[in-house]
Amino acid sequence: MPYKRPMTGKGLFKKYEYVYDEYYDCYICPNNEILSYSTTNKNGYKQYKSNPDKCITCPLREQCTKSKNHQKVVTRHIWEKYKEQANGNRYTQNWKDNYPLRKETVERTFGDCKEQHGLRFTRVRGLLKNEQNATMIFACHNLKKMAN
Repeated sequence: MPYKRPMTGKGLFKKYEYVYDEYYDCYICPNNEILSYSTTNKNGYKQYKSNPDKCITCPLREQCTKSKNHQKVVTRHIWEKYKEQANGNRYTQNWKDNYPLRKETVERTFGDCKEQHGLRFTRVRGLLKNEQNATMIFACHNLKKMAN
């Protein structure tokens, strides 16, 4: 998974500056206040909201939120735990050894098929026909690799 930079506004706290407590299923803000679980939206994101009464008097409020109701909302996907595990794997020695081999195997296959077998554009209409066409091209490509 590629790294994606935080998209928060300039001068505001980033999401990683809020600590997630897995045991209590809540976030802790930089001022040590709790953002408790509120709801899960239809896209699979849990929403954690702060108490607006405490945020009004918070000295870090200008760096935290610019909302009119003085409430900070942090979202966390229901599969975020697995995303963090995958992101942690990027720093292991095994990943550092194996990832450069990707350009020699996987990426090269797609590059060859795009250049030599016309997979830049579709030549037929319909999902099923294109699926069959791509399957045939990759089967031939695999046979060519085995022959070499």
